[in-house]
Amino acid sequence: MENLFDIELTLRLLGLDFVRHALLASALLGLVAGALGPLIVMRRMAFAVHGTAELAFTGAAAALLLGMVFDGIAVEYGAIAGAVLAALLLGILGGRSAERDSVIGVVLAFGLGVGVLLLWLYPGRAHTQLGLFIGQVISIDRTNLAVYAVSTVAVLGVLALLYRPLLFASADPVVAAARGVPVSLLTPLFAVLVGIATALGVQTVGMLLVLALLVTPAAAACRVTSSPTRAIVLAIAFAELAVLGGIVLSLAPGVPISAFVTAISFAIYLSCRLVEHLRARVRKRKEADAPEGVATAGAAAPAADR
Repeated sequence: MENLFDIELTLRLLGLDFVRHALLASALLGLVAGALGPLIVMRRMAFAVHGTAELAFTGAAAALLLGMVFDGIAVEYGAIAGAVLAALLLGILGGRSAERDSVIGVVLAFGLGVGVLLLWLYPGRAHTQLGLFIGQVISIDRTNLAVYAVSTVAVLGVLALLYRPLLFASADPVVAAARGVPVSLLTPLFAVLVGIATALGVQTVGMLLVLALLVTPAAAACRVTSSPTRAIVLAIAFAELAVLGGIVLSLAPGVPISAFVTAISFAIYLSCRLVEHLRARVRKRKEADAPEGVATAGAAAPAADR
C-alpha cells in the first residue's frame, strides 16, 4: 500500500522506455476509443464490443500459439484479425436489431471457447496468457507502437470521411435508409472500426475490461451533453484521463493497470450522472419559479442546448 503513493518511484519509472511506449500507445487508444465511443453508445453496441473482444482474445491466443512456429507473428496482429472477423460476423449476421443480441451471444461463446482451447495448447508462461484477460501494456515495444499508430490513423481517417452518414444512420437508421444512406454497408464497416479499436484495447486493459475504454467514457459524456461533437471531445478527454491515469497509478505498486482504468472510468461516469441530476434539479426549480408562459417556453427548449 505504501508503494501506491511512492511518487519518487513513479517518476523514475516514467523515465523508462517501455513506460513511455505504454503511455504513447495508451494515448492513441484513448483517442480512438473516445472518437468511436459516442457512436457505439448511440447505436447500442456495448454488448457487441464485448462480443468482438472475445474473438480479439481468440485471435491473440492463436497468434501466441503460431508465434512458436512462425517468427514475426505478434499478438496484436492476431487480435486485430480476430476482432475484424468478429465485427464482420456481427455486422452481417446481426443486421436486424431483433436478432442482434442472439448473434452476439453465439459469437461471444464461440470465441471464448476456442480461445480457451488455444491458451490450453500454448505451453508458454502463464503470465503471458493472463495478460490477454487483464492487459499487459508494459510489453509494448516500438513495433507494437507502430501498429497502434497505423491503426489509429486508419480508424480516425475512415471515421472522418464517413462521420456524417454514420451519425445520421446511428440516430435514425430508418429515415437514413429512406434518404439513400447506405445503412447496410455502414453497419459492418463501423463494426470493423470498432473491432480494430477493441483489438488494441485487449492488450491494454484486457479482453475482460475493454468496455472500460470503449463504452464508459462515452456513456459518461452522453450524460452531460446531447451534442455529438461535444460528446466526442468529452469522451476522448475521459478516456485519456482513465487510461493514462491508470498507467501512472499502477507503476509504483506494479499491479495491472486495468483495475485503475476501470476505477477512474467508473468515477467519471458517476460524476457525470451527478452533474446530470443536479442540472435537472436546477432546471425544474427554474421552471417552477418562472411565470407560466416562460416555464412552458423553457420546457420546450431543445435538449441539444445542454
